Amino acid sequence: MNIRANKIDYKGETCIELMAGDYRALIAPFNGSNIMKMENTAMDIDIFRNDPSLSPEELKASAEVYGMPTLYLPNRLSHGNLKTSDAFYHFPCNDPLGNHIHGFLHKRNHNIDEVTVTENAAVAKTSYLYDENDEFFELYPVSFKAEYTFTLTSEGMNYEFTLTNLSQHQMPYGVCNHTAFKGSFTTDGQGANVRLQVPIVDKWELNESCIPTEKTLPLTNYDMMYKNGTMVPVLQDIDNDLYSAGINELNGQPFNGVIITDLASGKKICYEVDDTIKYWIIWNDHGDKGYFCPEPMSWNIDAPNLSGDPSVTGYVELAPGESKTLRERIFTIS
Repeated sequence: MNIRANKIDYKGETCIELMAGDYRALIAPFNGSNIMKMENTAMDIDIFRNDPSLSPEELKASAEVYGMPTLYLPNRLSHGNLKTSDAFYHFPCNDPLGNHIHGFLHKRNHNIDEVTVTENAAVAKTSYLYDENDEFFELYPVSFKAEYTFTLTSEGMNYEFTLTNLSQHQMPYGVCNHTAFKGSFTTDGQGANVRLQVPIVDKWELNESCIPTEKTLPLTNYDMMYKNGTMVPVLQDIDNDLYSAGINELNGQPFNGVIITDLASGKKICYEVDDTIKYWIIWNDHGDKGYFCPEPMSWNIDAPNLSGDPSVTGYVELAPGESKTLRERIFTIS
């Protein structure tokens, strides 16, 4: 099996190329350790939205809508406010709805720690040390280390994301992947043939500022399209459909993740997450741009400020010196 791991040039920035079996992936440390491209060449599947004509600067300017970016913190904080058990922080309101959105980690230039191969895998490790040298630190003086491991095998991509609290404060732990899938994801595919299956449970009501009212809503026939895998995730406007996470089924077995199918070919993209993930939110930028984002989140939108029990909101803090790791997997089948 052909296994390779190399540093390559991407328009003046260093990118990491991983190859294993029929899979090829490009990791962009310069753009927040984004998986900027992943493909199964034998199956003619190009998984994530990507545009090779874009410069590094253009990718950084739109870091949330290409590839697989990792967000800290997830989604929105109402009015930019962040309440923890031992502090209060205020972030800039960079959302037209009057909130702070997406945090900052996915826009930073990360370090390359390791690029190597094993007998069965191509491996890349990157990291980012958040401290007083970061421009955001004045607003959020909670130092931490973010570490990423990408392990590509003939079975797909295994991804690990670890946060370690290096401060003397309680550190809110909320993570999300703003994963932008192509629709369609094959050369001759049609968006109308793409179907998305999401393991939904409760649907959450959002107010006009896209903040949870903390009320859940009955599942409608529309919502059930996610559950039974008949949702067309492009060619219609999907604007922040928010659900508690459940368990899906793949080939008769429990599967914790989403399944994307091309009806014409029967090819599937499978995106598996661990039990860190408590919510899924689906968005597609009005549905007319050929991509969609089923985003796994460890906590609900605005979780630090919600009144509900942390077991419901997903709000978690890391004590000084504490670490937590999120694990995910992306693979294709037919």
